[in-house]
Amino acid sequence: MSHRPGGSRGRPSGPRGGPMGRMMKGDKAKDFKGSMIKLISYLGRYKVIIIIAIIIAIASTAANIVGPKILGEATTVLFEGLIEVVKGTGEVDFDFIGRIILITLALYVSSAIFRYIQGWIMARVSTDISYRLRKDISEKINRMELKYYDRTTQGEILSRITNDVDTINQTLSQSITQIITSIITVLGILVMMFTISWLMTLVALVIIPLSGVVVMFIVKRSQKHFTQQQEYIGHVNSHVEEMYGGHIVMKAFNGEKKSQEKFETYNSTLHRSAWKSQFFSGLMMPMMTFIGNLGYVAVAILGGWLTIQNAISVGDIQAFIQYVRTFTQPIAQLANVSNVLQQTAAAAERVFEFLGETEEVAETTKPVKLEKVKGLVEFKNVNFGYNPEKIIIHNFSATAKLGQKIAIVGPTGAGKTTMVKLLMRFYDVNGGTILVDGHDIRDFTRTDLRVNFGMVLQDTWLFNGTILENIRYGRTDASDADVVAAAEAAHVDQFVHTLAGGYHMELNEEVTNISEGQKQLLTIARAVLADPEILILDEATSSVDTRTEILIQRAMDNLMKNRTSFVIAHRLSTIRDADLILVMNEGDIVEQGTHTELLEQCGFYAELYNSQFDVSEEPPESAEFQACD
Repeated sequence: MSHRPGGSRGRPSGPRGGPMGRMMKGDKAKDFKGSMIKLISYLGRYKVIIIIAIIIAIASTAANIVGPKILGEATTVLFEGLIEVVKGTGEVDFDFIGRIILITLALYVSSAIFRYIQGWIMARVSTDISYRLRKDISEKINRMELKYYDRTTQGEILSRITNDVDTINQTLSQSITQIITSIITVLGILVMMFTISWLMTLVALVIIPLSGVVVMFIVKRSQKHFTQQQEYIGHVNSHVEEMYGGHIVMKAFNGEKKSQEKFETYNSTLHRSAWKSQFFSGLMMPMMTFIGNLGYVAVAILGGWLTIQNAISVGDIQAFIQYVRTFTQPIAQLANVSNVLQQTAAAAERVFEFLGETEEVAETTKPVKLEKVKGLVEFKNVNFGYNPEKIIIHNFSATAKLGQKIAIVGPTGAGKTTMVKLLMRFYDVNGGTILVDGHDIRDFTRTDLRVNFGMVLQDTWLFNGTILENIRYGRTDASDADVVAAAEAAHVDQFVHTLAGGYHMELNEEVTNISEGQKQLLTIARAVLADPEILILDEATSSVDTRTEILIQRAMDNLMKNRTSFVIAHRLSTIRDADLILVMNEGDIVEQGTHTELLEQCGFYAELYNSQFDVSEEPPESAEFQACD
């Protein structure tokens, strides 16, 4: 559960608005061919079932194409029979017409069944592939180097596991067979039209370039409005989210008028681009219908003339008109699918790019297994840089003995958290070694190493679930009694009983009756329950009031008893009793020693410590203000 406002910025992730939205160009892949080859390779295990689905799709399409031609024979027999009846020289052959109708019905039913089977197969394949992709991405997330997350936003990663995978899913379930059926339909209809009349076919084909000109004309004028519409939907959403998230600050600075004016600007532009885009896209169907009707008129006139010349039958004209009506649909589908394939290639490229990212250094094949870690931690000549060419920690050495409290202090950005990341093997050192109980931490598996550490961070990470479940996250097999005992040790129990539902109260975004300090106590209770041998406390009291800080400090003192502890401190008064203080500045350890020793040195630590008091006033009695020359 995130306890800080946030969310997506910019344009929304939903589909583009308006019927012309899908006509717009999607994101294009940098390497279309390479991305599609990787996707096809990923489909390797499904190639047999996909081929079967394609064959079924071809059979379904062929049955649909033959239907009008056969039905046209029934129309011809009916027309000629009626003429014979009028002349009194014959009758309608209803037996023949009945057989034709039954054959046509069988074809259409078979086509529908084939299409259902093909759809079922592709739906199973596409959802299975989506499952595999999400599973692979999820597993990859846990194997990635931490520096990837330092340079990539959460939204980018979420986009790959949701939007990109969904795009691939939709393409596989619909577009692959649609491409096949559209191509077969176009070719099949052309063949059937030519078998009826080559002259009528040429007349009918004239509407294709005419339709293309109209489509390009409308798309060219509407696309810029759709682009602007999508852009300003993002602006409106972002502005509303921003103003809602910071509503109190906005009102406190009398920003209502400015906010409203900005919203009106965005909303007016969105309104203008939206109605223009909808107007132009609304022209598409009437214009296409008009052009299509021109084609029908031309075909009807020419067909009538050919019938008079006994060059074609009435049934053939009826079949031909049916073919003309369905001819433009697969062409439009192919045009749309070409855009979809570009989007699919872009999505696949992003997914496979993520799956190809550098992973953490492989685990050792012969890991160290200790029955119980005691908590001796040694840094020996450690060198490290996030960029190997720019080392920020140089030749650092220090020892944390069993049960000692080690404080890491320094100004913001000094690199205090870097030491913690190295200790937990979120990053590996570039030189030197970090030892736990005499063993290089690289000789442990990451799981075995981290199970011995308990962390209480400045950011209070809680998830959607009950208070009981959030504390139990520290040790999933703990009983309810163990959870309550940990809560009591962390001074959580007393305020939990004042909440509706107590330990079973659900924590979520809507919960507002738990303060930041209480959330911090919950994370301490989680660490108490985990009962680790080594503790890491990262500025756990930096954003709470004095009274809550005292509670948190007591809880942490209980937690640190008989444990090796690393404390990243913002308020230096809280770590005066530390056994060793590491003073960092600009990534380097510049001083180390006890509080008293460092004050006597009148160095960087003394300067930091004294700066927390107003030098024009006397420091509190509890403080040890050190006057330095």
